[in-house]
Amino acid sequence: MSDWNNKVKRILKAELVKRGLSTEDLTTLLNNDGCNETKSSVDSKISRGTFSASFFLHSLYVIGCTKLEIEEFQNMIRITNDKLPLVAEDEIEYKKKDDEK
Repeated sequence: MSDWNNKVKRILKAELVKRGLSTEDLTTLLNNDGCNETKSSVDSKISRGTFSASFFLHSLYVIGCTKLEIEEFQNMIRITNDKLPLVAEDEIEYKKKDDEK
């Protein structure tokens, strides 16, 4: 399994544990929000760590995770080839093209 699959799986599992939720709870919440998932499909996705970004974000949304601190997971990130670890981005107000006119 890739290191990244393992990391994202651990992040989602950690957020579930913080809230005292099971994968069955997650499945119910996803289905109540318009998904068509089974407990076994959710268990399988999380077990493999191979799920889409939309599944990841939707899962975080339905369990009530409104903020994810990347620094918490910095110790899970192996630095290789002079790559920098992930860090949370400062709050920056981005300008739209329409704002420049």
